[in-house]
Amino acid sequence: MSQVNSWLAFLFPGQGSQSVGMLRELAEQNAIVHSVFAEASEVLGYDLWALVSQGPEERLNATQFTQPAMLAAGVAAWRVWCERNDDRPGWLAGHSLGEYTALVCAESLDFQDAIRLVAERARLMQEAVPADVGAMAAILGLEDAQVVAVCERAGAGEQVVTAANFNAPGQVVIAGHREAVERATALAKAGGAKRAIILPVSVPSHCPLMKTAAEQFEQTLETVTLRAPAIPVIHNVDVTAHADAASIRKVLSSQLHGSVRWTETIRYLTDRGVDCFVECGPGRVLAGLNKRNAPDARTECLYDPVSLDKAKGLAA
Repeated sequence: MSQVNSWLAFLFPGQGSQSVGMLRELAEQNAIVHSVFAEASEVLGYDLWALVSQGPEERLNATQFTQPAMLAAGVAAWRVWCERNDDRPGWLAGHSLGEYTALVCAESLDFQDAIRLVAERARLMQEAVPADVGAMAAILGLEDAQVVAVCERAGAGEQVVTAANFNAPGQVVIAGHREAVERATALAKAGGAKRAIILPVSVPSHCPLMKTAAEQFEQTLETVTLRAPAIPVIHNVDVTAHADAASIRKVLSSQLHGSVRWTETIRYLTDRGVDCFVECGPGRVLAGLNKRNAPDARTECLYDPVSLDKAKGLAA
């Protein structure tokens, strides 16, 4: 019998947390990891585990491969958790792509449908903006309002740049036309930013340049079945849990061109009594953000046998 802990939330990472060899040690002790990747590979038509295990890194880091790989990795880590103990979180949330992982783990979306969705999502995102036209940059050390103001000043004519990810206090990612992003980084530095760094990405996610992709993606979303989540999932664009299929489709479409409000998401959870978090999937990006977003909470990761034991201790 599963025990639901209202004070515990699982967080699922998105692009940027991938690495060649991720989950290798977890897979050595848990056959379910291989079965999850085999299920994904059947949908995709190529060996996803071979790519994750052997690379090459450049291929794994390409959007169309990263998104299915991170989805499968997060679901695999979750299924290992569920197989090994009966504790369940009271809340789920995923950063950008991780929102799809959260929906699968909440039994709102079938895994194979999710793989199809993120593969198409990645394709549409990649095709929406020609190479080198868009860019993203991380702005560190400014207030959210300052970053928004910088973006408004940096836009010119048809060129746009907006705040894409509100990741933590003092850490905001911006996205848009490359020239506008470059102007915004210069303005941010002049305005006192500690750092303003162009990111090595091929797609300017979560900005108006993705609206065309979002419109096309809506048609794909209509082809899959969505159910009320068994565990509430807090969505990126409106920091709200949705229970009906139409609302979930709407927020998934909007997420492509809307900001990821991650700081508010964590605050929403802590305001409701969450004081323990597990980052479920490769890397420690979200755990790192929690040092600023939820400094009084305890956060563990789940990506190998050692971290699994630590996470289990957190929930005990």
